[in-house]
Amino acid sequence: MKKILIVIDMQNDFIDGSLGTKEAVAIVENVKDKIRSYPKENIYATRDSHQKNYLETQEGQNLPVAHCIKGTKGWRVHKEIQALLRGAKIINKPTFGSVTLAKKLAKENKAEQLEIELVGLCTDICVISNALLLKAFMPEVRISVDANCCAGVTPEKHAAALETMKSCQIQVTESPKVSVFRSNSGT
Repeated sequence: MKKILIVIDMQNDFIDGSLGTKEAVAIVENVKDKIRSYPKENIYATRDSHQKNYLETQEGQNLPVAHCIKGTKGWRVHKEIQALLRGAKIINKPTFGSVTLAKKLAKENKAEQLEIELVGLCTDICVISNALLLKAFMPEVRISVDANCCAGVTPEKHAAALETMKSCQIQVTESPKVSVFRSNSGT
């Protein structure tokens, strides 16, 4: 069985940019450790990718905060995480969930049975959207989300999204939290 890691939207705008939160900042070290635990060829990452007309879109009308505009600093993956993703497969997605990612992994699962783990931002929007899409495309594949490697828009929405995923037979795990006081060497 091949174990796949999906790193969802660990972009500057979601960490410490226009939609950043202290909870998102707090998971960066955990996500880095998780990435290090997988072979590069078994890692996918997504980037929320909007155009300059974002505020004119349906999403922009409902979330009127310009973010992840393709080519901007906010769109880029956090530099420490990006360094660890060299060799990973990166997928730009125009909305919360990536049908492209689900189709690619469903095809890969036909060739070799997969187990999929998701980490990233935001638990209650893009993480849950991708987890549910993957479950819809591959209902028999074990799909899990590491709660300590995700952050929601708020702690309450993070917890609610985890409960919803549990209800949909997505496993919720908790890796050990990384101490924020540890050395940052070896990124």
